[in-house]
Amino acid sequence: MLKSKTFVKKTRSGGIMKIVREHYLRDDIWCGSEVCTECNQEESVLQKDACIESNLCSFPHYLLPDTNVVLSQIDILEDPLIKNVIILQTVLQEVRHRSAPIYKRLKDILHDKEKRFYTFTNEHHRETYIEREQGESANDRNDRAIRVSTKWYSDHLKNTPTDEGLKVVLLTNDRGNKEKAEESGLLTYRCEEYVKSLIANPELVDRLALTNDDKNEITSSRMLFPEHLPLSRIQSGIKSGTFQQGTFRASRDNYLEAAVFVHREGDDSTEVLIQGLQNLNRAVHQDVVAVEILPLNQWVAPSSVVLQDEGPKEDDVTEEEEAELKRGLSGAESRKPTGRVVGIIKRNWRPFCGMLFLSQIKEATRHLFTPADRCIPRIRIETRQAATLAGQRIMVAIDGWPKHSRYPNGHFVRSLGSAGDKETETEVLLLEHDVPHQDFSQAVLSFLPKMPWNITEEDMAVREDLRNLTVCSVDPPGCTDIDDALHCRDLPNGNQEVGVHIADVSHFIRPGNTMDLEAANRGTTVYLTGRRIDMVPELLSSNLCSLRSNVERLAFSCIWEINDKAEIVKTRFTKSVINSKVGGEPPLTYAEAQMRIDDTNMNDDTTKSLRGLNRLAKILKKQRIEKGALTLSSPEVRFHIDSETHDPIDLQTKELKETNSMVEEFMLLANISVAQKIYDEFSECALLRKHPAPPPSNYDILNKAAKSKDLVIHTDSAKALADSLDAAQVDGFPYFNTLLRILATRCMMQAVYFCSGMDSDFHHYGLASPIYTHFTSPIRRYSDIIVHRLLAVAIGADSTYPDLMDKHKQSALCNNLNYRHKMAQYAQRASVAFHTQLFFKSRGILNEEGFILFVRKNAIIVLIPKFGLEGTVFFENKDKPSPKLIFNEEAPSLTVEGHSFNMFDKVKVTISLDASNVQHQKIRMSLVEPVICGVSVAPSEPEPEAKRAKLDR
Repeated sequence: MLKSKTFVKKTRSGGIMKIVREHYLRDDIWCGSEVCTECNQEESVLQKDACIESNLCSFPHYLLPDTNVVLSQIDILEDPLIKNVIILQTVLQEVRHRSAPIYKRLKDILHDKEKRFYTFTNEHHRETYIEREQGESANDRNDRAIRVSTKWYSDHLKNTPTDEGLKVVLLTNDRGNKEKAEESGLLTYRCEEYVKSLIANPELVDRLALTNDDKNEITSSRMLFPEHLPLSRIQSGIKSGTFQQGTFRASRDNYLEAAVFVHREGDDSTEVLIQGLQNLNRAVHQDVVAVEILPLNQWVAPSSVVLQDEGPKEDDVTEEEEAELKRGLSGAESRKPTGRVVGIIKRNWRPFCGMLFLSQIKEATRHLFTPADRCIPRIRIETRQAATLAGQRIMVAIDGWPKHSRYPNGHFVRSLGSAGDKETETEVLLLEHDVPHQDFSQAVLSFLPKMPWNITEEDMAVREDLRNLTVCSVDPPGCTDIDDALHCRDLPNGNQEVGVHIADVSHFIRPGNTMDLEAANRGTTVYLTGRRIDMVPELLSSNLCSLRSNVERLAFSCIWEINDKAEIVKTRFTKSVINSKVGGEPPLTYAEAQMRIDDTNMNDDTTKSLRGLNRLAKILKKQRIEKGALTLSSPEVRFHIDSETHDPIDLQTKELKETNSMVEEFMLLANISVAQKIYDEFSECALLRKHPAPPPSNYDILNKAAKSKDLVIHTDSAKALADSLDAAQVDGFPYFNTLLRILATRCMMQAVYFCSGMDSDFHHYGLASPIYTHFTSPIRRYSDIIVHRLLAVAIGADSTYPDLMDKHKQSALCNNLNYRHKMAQYAQRASVAFHTQLFFKSRGILNEEGFILFVRKNAIIVLIPKFGLEGTVFFENKDKPSPKLIFNEEAPSLTVEGHSFNMFDKVKVTISLDASNVQHQKIRMSLVEPVICGVSVAPSEPEPEAKRAKLDR
C-alpha cells in the first residue's frame, strides 16, 4: 500500500518545485511474539510465558511504554527484571530526536537478547499507521499512534493459547493520554503505579524518576530561587543582546561561585562570574544557560575564600552563607563581568557517582546524596534501603530542581560496591570521567586479523625494507604498547640519517568499520595506576602493532638527512618494514639507554646510534628553547606496585634523564614535519594541534609570586616568559625556580586538536612552533591514526575516503578527541590521588616539608614535592573558635594570630589518612607549628600539556 503527499515549494531562484513524498505501508510486519500464529516470523523476541509477578497484573503481559516513560524511566527499563517490552517506531524516533544519550541506552537494551525488547515498525504497518489530523499537534498525533498500536497488539494477541490470554499494558505518565487509552478499553497504568506493584524487586521503586506530579507534592510554598524564563523569551533575549548564552562551570573550591563561558563567533570566549545561590539559580555544572549581565556597579571579583557545602541544610539560603561569600570578595581592581542565570537552555545531566548522607531523622526515606565531583550539588533522593546503601558508592540521577528546593531531586540508579574498595573506586573514577571501559564487542573483535599473522609478499611489495637498520625503542619500564622506534647512522657525505618509525596502526584499522568507529569514540588509551584501558584491542596494542624487539613489524617512517648543526637537509616519508635490534624481549628503558650512552666501554651499533641521537637531540632542544619553547614543570610521582596485592608499596617523584629528552625531541620533530606535509597537501582538512597563548590575566598569580621575591616576569611572548623563568633565581632557595615553573604551568591554556579548514591560528605557544600535529602514538591516540591516513594519501601509499576530506566531520571528530583527552587526564589524576590514599593508609602519620603554592583568605594550598601531593590547610574549624585572619591580596599573604604565611614559604606539615568517616576517607594535612585543622586532598585540575615538551610529543 502506498500513501503519498504532493506539495509545491519555492526555490531560492524564484522557481516552483513539486515535491512528492511517498510512504510505503505493509501488512507483513511481524509482531515479534512467540504465541502468534498469524505472523510468519523466523525468530520471535517476545516470550510466550511473559510473567512478571505483579499485584496489578497477575496474567502474562507485554509492556508498551510511551515516549515520556522511556525518556524519564530509562533506569527502570534497564533493570534485568523488566523484559518483554514493545518499543514502537514512533517512540524510538521521538527519543532519538529528544535525547541522544537515552537513545543510545535504549539501543543497547534493544541489542541485548536477554532483555527481550522488540521494535515494532508501526509507522510502516498498514493497520497501525495514522496521518496527522487537521489542528492536531505532532505530540498529540504521536500519542494517538501509540494508542492505535496498543489497540492493534491487544486485538492481534487476543486469541493466544495461554491460559488466561496474553495482554498488552500501556505505560504512560501523561494523564490525558491515559484517560483516552482507558476510554478505548486499553489496559493502562502509570509507570510508578506499575513498578510499585512488582513483587520480585520492591527496591526497584528507588530507581523511579520523579514525575511533575511527584515534584509538586514534595515542594514547599516558599520560593528560594527565581523562576527560569521560558525558552521563547530566552531566544528573543539572546537575539536582542539582553542575555548571553554559555556553558556553566561550577567552582571546585567554592560552591557559591561559578563562571559562564560565553562563546562568540569569531571571538574568544568571555567569562561571566556568577556568585550566590540565587544568581546560580539551579544551574548544574556543564549546563548550557542564559545569563543576564548585571550593571557595572554590581560587578565583583572572584572570591578568595575556600567554601565547601559541609552538610545538609534546610531548604533555605542562609545569611551566614552569603556573609561568607562577601567576606571572600577581593578588591575593586579585580572585578570581572558579573551576571545571574535567568534560564536553562540545555541540561547536561548524567548519572553521578557518590555516597549517601543519611538523614538524622529516624526511619526517614529522604536522604542527601553527596557526589564525588565537587562541582555537582548534593542531590535529595528517596530510598527505603538507606541502611544497605550506607558505606556504598552509588549512582544517582537528577530528575529536576524545583524553585522551592535548596537541592535538586533525584533517584537511586544502582550500587557500585563498597567505598574504599579498589575495584569500586576505579569504576567510580572511570564513570565520573566518562571513560569508555567496557570490553570490546564481538563486532569489533571480528575485524582483527586472523592468527597466526605474518607480513605477506604483497605487504613487502608496497613498503620500503628497513630491516637492515639498527632500529631500537626506548620506553618506560613495563611498556608493552610500543608506538615508536629510532635509528641514527652516518652517511658517506658526513651527514647523518635519522629515522622515526611509528607503528602502522592504520594498516589494521580500516576507515568506517566497527573497530574504527570504536577507536574514534574512545579517542585515547587511558593510563591509570596499575591499569591500562586500551583504545584498540590488545592483540593490536601489545602485539601486532607494538614495535617489539626482534620481530618484523609494519611501520610508517619519517626519515631525515641532518647535518652536524642539526639542520634538516632532506625529509622523506615511507611505509616500511622494520625489525628492532635490541637484544631481549622488553624495549630499552630510559635508564638502560642512558647507561649505554654513558658507558665508554660499549660501542655496539645500537649504542652508537643512541649516542648520535642524543647529541643531535641536545642541539635541537637548544634551538627550540632559543625560539621561545617553554620548559615548565609539574609534581609527578611514580608508584611501585606490589605484584600480588597490586597496592602501592613505594611512591617517588619521577626522575627524568637525557634519554627522555632525546626521544621527545625526535617525536616533536616528526610531528612538526608531518604537520607541514599534510597541511601542504590538504590545506582544508588537515588534523592539526595548537596551543593558544594565555590571556594576560592568566599570569596575575605568577606575577604576584615573582613580585613577592622582588623579581619581574615578562609575559608578552613565550620567548620573554621562557627567558624570565630561566633568570628567576633566589639565593639559598634552589626549589624556587621549580615552584615558579609549576605556577606558570597553571597559567597555560589547554592544547587542542582542530581542522585546518576551520581555523586560522595554528601556532603552538608552548613548543614555539608555527604548525604541529600528533603522528607518533597511533596505538594510543586516534588523532594519530587520522594523521597517518592523511599522510598515506599525501605520499600515494593509500586511497582517500569522503569523511577524511570533509572538514566539518573532521572538526566534529576533533571536538570528541579534545573531550576524551581531557577526561583521560582527569581520570589519570584521580587514579593517582586514590593510590596516594592507599599508600598513606599503612604509613600512619608522616612529617614532611612542603611549600605554599597559593594563599586564600581562610586557607593555604601546600605542595609536598616528595609525594607530588597538594592539599588545602584551613585556618577555620566549625567546632572551634576561629583565629584572627588578616589577608593581603597584593602580596598575597595571610596572617594567622600574628604568624605570616606567604607564597612559596617552606612549611612543615603532618600527613595522615583520616579513615574516621567511611563515606569520605581523605588525606589530612596540618601544620606542625602552629597545629591547625586538617583538610581533604582532592585531585587537582589537569594541567595544560605544555608543561613539558613530552606531553605533546
